[in-house]
Amino acid sequence: MTTEQLTTGRSATEQPATGKIVPAAERGREPVPFGPGSILWDTMGLYSSAVAGNSVFILQTMHPAIGAVVDRLSSFRTDPVGRAMRSFASVQTWVYGGQEAIDEGRRLREMHKPLSAVDEDGNRHHALSAEPWAWVHLTGFYAAVTASRYFAPEPMGDEEQRRVYEEFLDLGRILRVPERMFPATVADYWDYFDDMVENTLVPHKVALEVLGSMDKVPPNVPARLRPMVAPLSLVGGRLGRLITVGTLPPAARDKLGLSWSASDERRLRAVAAVIGRGTPLLPERLRYMPIAYRAREAARAQEKLRKVLADRPL
Repeated sequence: MTTEQLTTGRSATEQPATGKIVPAAERGREPVPFGPGSILWDTMGLYSSAVAGNSVFILQTMHPAIGAVVDRLSSFRTDPVGRAMRSFASVQTWVYGGQEAIDEGRRLREMHKPLSAVDEDGNRHHALSAEPWAWVHLTGFYAAVTASRYFAPEPMGDEEQRRVYEEFLDLGRILRVPERMFPATVADYWDYFDDMVENTLVPHKVALEVLGSMDKVPPNVPARLRPMVAPLSLVGGRLGRLITVGTLPPAARDKLGLSWSASDERRLRAVAAVIGRGTPLLPERLRYMPIAYRAREAARAQEKLRKVLADRPL
């Protein structure tokens, strides 16, 4: 996620859909749909928000439970593009779907409820165990902060991080992440994140496999098209790998045995500058993914209708 409009957003105690101000002690036990005025509404739907998506997937699959379930049950090997498209559509629904966002959160939990897998050491892992379910969601905040470091004019300041983190907690409630799994503050979050990377994540084979396949032609591309697709996969994959490896935390890179040089960092910075400076210049229809664009368009139309109704003769 980039921070193209990070200076716009609701306060930490404002419910996203209604604008209602709620005391902190009473907040957040039931999910509330997002709407205009929230930071995620302005940022999550940008195509550029997907640029570092692979680094989040790598961090998630480095968790032993997530890696085991993905290894046994995910379609990432046979249909990587389709899996990615379904994932992005779901993420867009969480923020832009209104009431459908709440339903999507329930659907995801129901879908994952029966999923479990036994790893190579004989340990059984469940997709909905509290720790991995929370880790899948909370890696998104790391991605948002990291994206701001590369793709925004300035990195998030402390106050911006606090506001974005509050919205990620709201998003976690839509996904029915257990409340006890939320670090209370941004500082607590970074302690939690560093501890997870250091003491829980492993160099899982799924993470390494994803990295190794990034410049390969997807396996479900028809044979007759593979010669034409191969050059695009090679160029796009190498660029994607640069972004993925560069936006991983150094401790995760070390666990995966990935090198990262000063020259690599300069190349990433150059690519990020092009993306970060170019994105705001594009028309809204080209900046935002379809679900996000249509939701924003509909919200503006609804606001215009409210104004017309408010000004009607009585």
